[in-house]
Amino acid sequence: MSLRLHWSPDSANLVVRIALEELGLAFEGLRVDRAKAGHKRPEYLALNPQGLIPVLQDGDLVLFETGAILLHLADRTGRLGPDGPPADHPAARAAFLKWLFYISNTVHADLRAAFYSPRYIAEAGVPALRDGLAARLTGHLAMLEGVLAPTGWLVAETPSLADFYLAACLRWAQIYPTGRPLLNGVDAYPHVGALLQAVEARPAVRRACAAEAIGGKPFTLPELPVLPVDQVTG
Repeated sequence: MSLRLHWSPDSANLVVRIALEELGLAFEGLRVDRAKAGHKRPEYLALNPQGLIPVLQDGDLVLFETGAILLHLADRTGRLGPDGPPADHPAARAAFLKWLFYISNTVHADLRAAFYSPRYIAEAGVPALRDGLAARLTGHLAMLEGVLAPTGWLVAETPSLADFYLAACLRWAQIYPTGRPLLNGVDAYPHVGALLQAVEARPAVRRACAAEAIGGKPFTLPELPVLPVDQVTG
């Protein structure tokens, strides 16, 4: 297979796996053992010198960064989502790019800072940082609620890869940091909740979640994967 996904359960690769399943692209999954620091080994660092997950190999091409991988898959298939619109449709592509980069650079970046706060700030400042990031997330959701109102999706009247990325981010915000998650459900945001329900019901999404030991209602009532925690976080 020309596509090879280097993954670890419920990491950012979940978004890429969903995209691959939704676009009908066959791929080989290569699990990275985070419990044994597989993402820090020389052979993995040769693919991604940051030591972050995921990596997607497409033949001789090596890609990392979730947003970059999604954009590559959209261009590879000529579709911004499983049912379109075409990747070269000017207005749809513009909308896709702005929301893809917003999720990657703003929402996902905020989540990383909250989940791995000691990498960003001294331990004494962690609670205040997480409180601030939780408030930012509330602002993101309030804005997205209005954006989703017309069609239920970010880009068009059908889901795009950006919608799947957003759903995964909101999954993680409801379960991490472990013991004190950033987000306590999305009841206050019915359009956001409807997007999560719609994503959750899709067969391709459920296949992707099952492959990463994610069961139940993975976006509307998310739980940790049924795995030792050191295999999920790192």
